[in-house]
Order: sequence, then structure tokens, then C-alpha cells
Amino acid sequence: MKDGALDARAAPAESRPEGARAADLGQEHGHETLRALDRMQVAAIGKLTGGLSPAALALAGFDWWMHLARSPGKQIELAAEAARKSAHLWTQLAASAGGQAAPARVEPLPGDNRFRGEAWQKPPFSFWAQAFLLNQQWWHQATHDVPGVAPHHEEVVSFVARQMLDIFSPSNTPLTNPEVIARASETGGRNFVDGLRNWIEDARRTAAQQPPVGAENFRVGRDVAVTPGKVVYRNHLIELIQYAPATGTVHAEPILIVPAWIMKYYILDLSPENSLIRYLVGEGYTVFCISWRNPTAEDRELGMDDYRRLGVMAALDAVGAIVPGVKIHATGYCIGGTLLSIAAGAMGWAGDRRLASMTLFAAQTDFTEPGELALFIDHSQMHMLEGTMWDRGYLSADQMAGAFQMLRSNDLVWSRLVHDYLTGERTPMFDLMAWNADSTRMPYRMHTEYLRRLYLDNELAAGRFVVDGRPVALQNIRVPIFVVGTERDHVAPWRSVYKIHYLADTDVTFVLTSGGHNAGIVNEPGRPGRGYRVATQRVAGCVLGPDQWFAAAEPKTGSWWPEWVAWLEEQSAPDRVAPPGLGAADYPPIIDAPGSYVLRR
Repeated sequence: MKDGALDARAAPAESRPEGARAADLGQEHGHETLRALDRMQVAAIGKLTGGLSPAALALAGFDWWMHLARSPGKQIELAAEAARKSAHLWTQLAASAGGQAAPARVEPLPGDNRFRGEAWQKPPFSFWAQAFLLNQQWWHQATHDVPGVAPHHEEVVSFVARQMLDIFSPSNTPLTNPEVIARASETGGRNFVDGLRNWIEDARRTAAQQPPVGAENFRVGRDVAVTPGKVVYRNHLIELIQYAPATGTVHAEPILIVPAWIMKYYILDLSPENSLIRYLVGEGYTVFCISWRNPTAEDRELGMDDYRRLGVMAALDAVGAIVPGVKIHATGYCIGGTLLSIAAGAMGWAGDRRLASMTLFAAQTDFTEPGELALFIDHSQMHMLEGTMWDRGYLSADQMAGAFQMLRSNDLVWSRLVHDYLTGERTPMFDLMAWNADSTRMPYRMHTEYLRRLYLDNELAAGRFVVDGRPVALQNIRVPIFVVGTERDHVAPWRSVYKIHYLADTDVTFVLTSGGHNAGIVNEPGRPGRGYRVATQRVAGCVLGPDQWFAAAEPKTGSWWPEWVAWLEEQSAPDRVAPPGLGAADYPPIIDAPGSYVLRR
């Protein structure tokens, strides 16, 4: 500095000339205007691409193509594989020409039921099925193990190739699908008329933003979400439901359920026969459950910490006032479980000892291996998503539904199109499907923070997720933890959920159950074909890897719900008490369950 003059860049704002401060404000406003221009442009592209980033797809494709072009060994391998598969096809074709069924050279992947029917085992349909499956297998080999390709780009290219192949599956066209041909023969072609009628009805409902056909038979509060209770607390973000007791005495410790706000809470209170909440009440527990408000554009600035404070912590305060003097069994589902882990970690260093135990349903705490959902999450895709959300103030339900359907396009898209539009039969509506159609929105700030801080930067597992000025460490959770993973989870793969073993400094009981992200949790006793594995990792023992754990944990048949209830009893006081009243002086009952927030669209 010369002549004692202050450097304007270092001067406090109040000591700087008014003109300089005005200039800085003007410059800042100009930068924000330019950023807004960028977001508007990205939002416009997102509307055309369904929220997918063309740049992300192009980068992945270019990475794969360039490395494949420079890998003569991989090219020779693929050429040899193509020749071998072509020979198999010629064998199939010769057998089909003779009216015989040749042995299948390749079987469909697990969960792919398109070609399981008996009619697909006979020529010429067996030939078409084998041609498709061999082609699918070759493209899998072509898009994997190309030297030098980034793993994320490899998965994106493989995913896009799989989506493109599925469009041309022989099961999707009426002339090459034997089941559609048989249906047309039975009905004299009436199935196509019925299918067209179904398509028109679905298109009309979609345009009018109405639920799918049959969802009206599962009305919230009448057919689903009917466990008796009262809303005992409400703020801008949540309604807290306390359920009425069903037994003469109850366990002293209540259960607080933190569901995901990416979906309506009543997946845990569906029909009476498969309601987890009703089951817990019947087992003698006082149950509280958060019902999240469906956000609008006005809620765009709600962040992750708002969900922690106004959600988990506010609910804990209410439960503690209604059932005073006892600890609480806290339970979180999916993203609700991730938020509960953050809250419990922060409670640990703050000396808050209100929890008796913590249970996580299909909830991730380490996002290094987040599964197929990570296909839609990289820096380019985040830029596109942020622009789309900024334009609306939230992530819309249709965008989320589209992403999840693409992950399981065979089950959620193509099989339904074939069944409803080619065979002309309606897919029967049931409670879980109706609940799935009752979707929610994500606020701009919260969803941006969630994806960036957890998926992209993995701040929670790395100890960089800050709450109230201090990083959250899951090692500070000292209560026993019960964790449920599901075998066919596309949202929270069980090996990713299993990583809680590496982060927690307490006893962890892990259950791996059959089913997927939703059906594996809605797993009531008595349903046939269900099973699970369970094992407890003591804090003083050695941690096993997921595959070692799988080999060591013996399979059991039936539902895991009784296993969890038995575990909860071990963490509870031995004596039962009289049921608490619904609400308290400071938390009087407001309205009957299921409340009003769950009804907002």
C-alpha cells in the first residue's frame, strides 16, 4: 500500500466508499443475472431431454468410443465373440427351420421374465428370443472392460445400450410375441381395440394429472393408512401422528418412524394386513410417525438442516413430551434413515441421550457405491438437475418417476405396455402400486444439498457433513443399530447399506431380506416365498466384508418383522406400562390420522 492508503479489497464494508460498495453490489447482481441466464438455458434443455444431460451422455459415449478405437485387443475379442454368437444363431435358425427347438445358448438375466413363458421355447420365437439375448450379451461385453474408460462412463454407456436394445425386444411387437399372437387369436383382434382404449384412457389421465386407473380404490384414510391415531403436532414441514394403543399394556419406550420424504409415509401403513405400523401397535408399542408436507415452489429454500430440525428433532421433542422419562426407538426409511443417522450423529457429540436404539430400513450412510441411481448423478447431470429445479423451485414427481422407471424398464415400462396395450388387459391395481403413484416433490435447496453433499462428495462417511458448526461422526452413535437391506434394491443396494458396519462404533444387527426397496420392507408375516438372513456384529468383534457376511449368515424363511420386534424387546425395559394418552398438554390432538399433509398433491 502506498501513502497509508487502504487496499479497497481488504477494507471493511462500512469503511469503504459508498461508490465502491455500490459497484460491488452491482457486480454481484450482474454475476447472479448471468448465472440465472445459464440456469434458464439448462432448464429449457432439460424440458426437451426429460432432465437428462446431453453433455453427460456425450462425454460418456466419447470416452468409451475413443478407448475402444485404441484397443485392438478388445476389438479382436469382440469380433471373435460376435462370430461365436453368430454360429450359435445359425444353429438356432437351422433347428427352427426344421421345426425343432434347439437348446438355449444363453438364459435371461435374473429378474428378466420376458421370455419365460412356454410359448417362447418353441420356434420361431425361441430363435428371436435367443437372437435378442445373444445381442444383449454381446453389447454388455462391448461396453464393459474397455481399457481406460472411466467406471462411471462405462456404466452410463452400458445403461444407454441396454435401454436402446429393450426398445427392439421381440416381446414388444405383436408379430414376434407369441403371447400377444395367442391373445389376438382368442379375441379375434379385440385385444388391440381394448389396448388402444387403455392407451387413450392413460394418456387422458396423464394429461389431466390424474392417478392411474384403479388407484381410486385405495383412498388414503379409507382403504390405506387406516390405523387409528391422532395428529399431535404440526409445523410447516411435518405432521406427527401418534397411533392409538391396541393392547392393554405397552412397552415403555415408544417408536418414532422417520419415513422418506421422497414418498408418502403410508407405505408403512398400507392395507391393514400388510401395515408395519399396525403390526407394531399390535405388538404393544407406542408408535409415532412423521408425515412430511408435500413442498411447493414457495418451499424452494428448505434445506437438509431444515428437514433435520423441523423434522427429526421437532418430532423427538414432541415424543419426549408425550411419553416423558423414557428413551426412544428411532427408525428411518431410505433417505429418512440417512437423515436420522445425521441427526443421531449430531446428538452424540452434543450429549443428547434420548435414543434407546436406531433402526435403518434400506438407508445408505456411505455413498461410494450407491447403485444404479448414480447413473443420473455426476457433475454435468447435477448442473442440468439444478437448472431444472431452479426453474420450478422443486424436483417434480414425474421426473423422479421417470428415472426410477428407466432403472427397471423391463418391469415398470415395457411389460406394462405389452400387457395393457398389446394384450388389452389391465394390470391389476394393488395398494403398493397405488401408493407408488401418489408421489411427492423435492425442494430445490434440499435436493441439491442431498445429491451434492452425499452422493457426489460423500460428506457423511468422510466426516465432513457439518451440523451446527461441527462435523457429524457416525462413530458418536453409541446405541445399538438394526439395519435392513433388500436383495434387489436399485435405490440403496444392500452392499452399500452394509457399509454402516465400517462407520458405526456400536453393535450392528444386519438383516438381508428378499424383495426390493419397497416390497422387501413391506414384508408382513404369512406371505409365501419370503426369507432373510441376519447376524449381529458386536463392537468388540472383527467386521466381515459383505460377501463373507452373506456366506456366514444362515438363511431363514418368513418375514423379518418378528426378528426386529424381538430385537426391540431386547433394547427395551422388561416391564410393560399402561398406554400413554394421545397427545399431551403442549401437544394436544389436532385431527385424526392420517392427517392433512398426506392428502396434499
